[in-house]
Amino acid sequence: MTAEQRQLRQTLIFLRTSFEAVQHSIAGRLDDPLPCWLDASLLAMLSRELKRCYQEAALVNPPVAKQLLVASQNSDLLLKQCPGVLSSAVCYRQLEAVLIPLHSAISLLTYSKKRSWPWQRR
Repeated sequence: MTAEQRQLRQTLIFLRTSFEAVQHSIAGRLDDPLPCWLDASLLAMLSRELKRCYQEAALVNPPVAKQLLVASQNSDLLLKQCPGVLSSAVCYRQLEAVLIPLHSAISLLTYSKKRSWPWQRR
C-alpha cells in the first residue's frame, strides 16, 4: 500500500468513526417524534472531507471512489435536510446510508493491495 493509500485509509477511518459517533448520539432518541437537531457545521465539515477523499480516490482507486461518491451524495442529502427536518429515526437511517458505502470503501482499500507470498498461491 502506498503512502497516499495509507493516508486515504486513515482519513476514511476517521470519517467512519465520526459519522458513527453522530449516529450513536441520536440512537437514544429513535422513538422521539420530534425533529433531529444535528450539528450542521460538523456535518458540513465531514461532508467536505468526504468529497475531498472521493476526488483523491478517483485518481488512484476507482472502485473505492465509487463507494465514496455514494457516501458523499448521501451525506449531502442529509445535510440539505438538516437541521430540524428529519425525525431521529429517519436521520439515523440516513447516517447508515452514509456509513454502508464508507465501510465498503475502507474494506476495498484495505484488502485491494494485500501482499501475496509465494507459499500462499491458490
